[in-house]
Amino acid sequence: MTDFRARAAALDAADPMAHWRDAFVLRDGLVYLDGNSLGALPRATAAHLAETVTRAWGDGLITSWVDADWIGAPRRIGDKIGAIIGANPGEVIAVDSTSINIFKALTAALSLRPDRSVILTETGNFPTDLYLVQGLARLTGVRVVAVSPEALSDHINAGVAAVLLTQVHYKTGAVHDMAALTARAQAHGALTIWDLSHSAGAIDVDLNAANADFAVGCGYKFLNGGPGAPGYLVAAARHHQAVPALSGWFGHARPFAFEDDYDPAPGIERFQCGTPPILGLAALEIGVDLMAQVDPVAREAKLRGLAALLIDAMAALCADHGFVLASPRNAASRGSHVSFVHPHGYAMM
Repeated sequence: MTDFRARAAALDAADPMAHWRDAFVLRDGLVYLDGNSLGALPRATAAHLAETVTRAWGDGLITSWVDADWIGAPRRIGDKIGAIIGANPGEVIAVDSTSINIFKALTAALSLRPDRSVILTETGNFPTDLYLVQGLARLTGVRVVAVSPEALSDHINAGVAAVLLTQVHYKTGAVHDMAALTARAQAHGALTIWDLSHSAGAIDVDLNAANADFAVGCGYKFLNGGPGAPGYLVAAARHHQAVPALSGWFGHARPFAFEDDYDPAPGIERFQCGTPPILGLAALEIGVDLMAQVDPVAREAKLRGLAALLIDAMAALCADHGFVLASPRNAASRGSHVSFVHPHGYAMM
């Protein structure tokens, strides 16, 4: 154990990112390894929320939709997230939950491929992704095909409308080759929907370099937006004619005209539904602003070093107790969390 303590101390002493700990509320001595479940509280969030509540809401009341730019928050924060994940301005909207956004992205993709009836995903995908696609199948009659990750390419064919995948597997940390699978899907006329919940803010993500069609993600993990923070939806500009099934009034071209019939907004705004959750967005924006300042090269180097240390330490200390590494050993194939499997279940760190 002494050797690993010394190795950890050396990493700490040479850590160019050590100062970022002071940007978060973390009690002294705490080693927090659950950012893949809930990001830590940024120190600036409480004051910003208090300002939003007391001044913008308390004093400004309804005028804050304009004066505090509440109306523009989903697009403004979406553009900030877009800069982190390789999307262009106007391709990301911060709104609703990841689950709702998966449904919207799936139905948008289906609207672009009306002659196809198969949604392809992988077994072992995050439960909400599987549950949403299963619910959509019950509602619409589309067919869901779930196969092992290794068999995905072989099942992409001319009948597939959309491929729904999570870039970084929530249990193992294994990373899909987004560019290769997207190219494979598009070669057969299918569209891709990527869930970035376990990758955005943790590892390098470049949606446009991969030519991704749609993506979704959450705000409460590596973007540090707080428990239940709003998620986000990405739609490449070439797909802004798609029509998601959830056609709420904030997705209308003229929401304050209060017209009886739905007319979708011309851009990413059509992927909004109801009134934006302003307090949740206010907290999320602080976390996103912090992440936007982080050097991605230094972040990548740190997560690789921490993962290597943890893997080696666990191998030395816990192998005799039944723990086996479930994550890829190759750093390039692994996200930012490391998992070990035990006969009684997973341990993720």
